[in-house]
Amino acid sequence: MKRILIFLFVIGASIAPVYAQNMRDYVRRGNRLMLDTLGGSDYSEKAIVQYKKALDMDSTFSISRYNLGNALIRQSKPQEAMTEYLAAAKYETDKNRLSDIYHNMGVLLQSSKKYAEAVECYKESLRNNPSNDETRYNYVLAKWHLKNQQNENQDNKDQQQDQQDKEKKEQQQKQEKEQEKEKQQQQQSQQQEEQAKPDMSKENAERLLQAAMRNEKETQEKIQRQQQDVPRRRLQKQW
Repeated sequence: MKRILIFLFVIGASIAPVYAQNMRDYVRRGNRLMLDTLGGSDYSEKAIVQYKKALDMDSTFSISRYNLGNALIRQSKPQEAMTEYLAAAKYETDKNRLSDIYHNMGVLLQSSKKYAEAVECYKESLRNNPSNDETRYNYVLAKWHLKNQQNENQDNKDQQQDQQDKEKKEQQQKQEKEQEKEKQQQQQSQQQEEQAKPDMSKENAERLLQAAMRNEKETQEKIQRQQQDVPRRRLQKQW
């Protein structure tokens, strides 16, 4: 089961005296408010104020950051909670606490369907605490979701490729139809032009040939007459 671990880290006795009293007070106040929140009343917003006061004194204080992340989860602010968990993991050295931090990070990522990143967080949690059975269960579940997600993504890619191939084929068929239609229109236009030309029957051809021959004969006779008139005109000019 995916579940945020709301185990509240407490301050150990190793805190330096100069910070111990105030930081311990802020964290304990925040923890009491969070326990009341888990009991039914929502005091998580007030708990956030207390944890931030502790961080104002030391921003590397991983206990306050982890607890603050839990309080932010109660406020439905997962992105801000993830920021605090990342910072807590950066500064935390205790393996059990690191395991809890990475567990919660994995849950947040898994809830956002970022299964690959969730798997890595669960791995890190188990490296620090191999006996964490809840983390191991979440790890197996996240891997199962990741495999299904990858298969689904591949199916989507295949469907997209099939759709692209289909559209490409349809476009090619459309172009071929347009080209065939244009070719048919050109052929039809040529046929219409040929049909519009007058038919040359055999009788028409013979009449045209006879007319051409008569014209040629008349032209030759005219030329001969002109040639016979030339000497006469020249003699007349001698007067």
